Amino acid sequence: MDLDDILGSRPDDPLSALLREDLDRLSVAELEARIAALEGEIARSRRKIDHAVNHRASADALFKR
Repeated sequence: MDLDDILGSRPDDPLSALLREDLDRLSVAELEARIAALEGEIARSRRKIDHAVNHRASADALFKR
């Protein structure tokens, strides 16, 4: 999968801006806070995926697919 497939082609996309951000200007504490925030977002995304998969499995079981 290409990064453009994930991010799309919009130059103003917040995720694209995040990936282009200059990290040199950030302190260690700021970098650690950034990592914590991104790890939180990863966990939230994984929970959403799990919910979607479980919801689909429940629907499949209901309709005996």
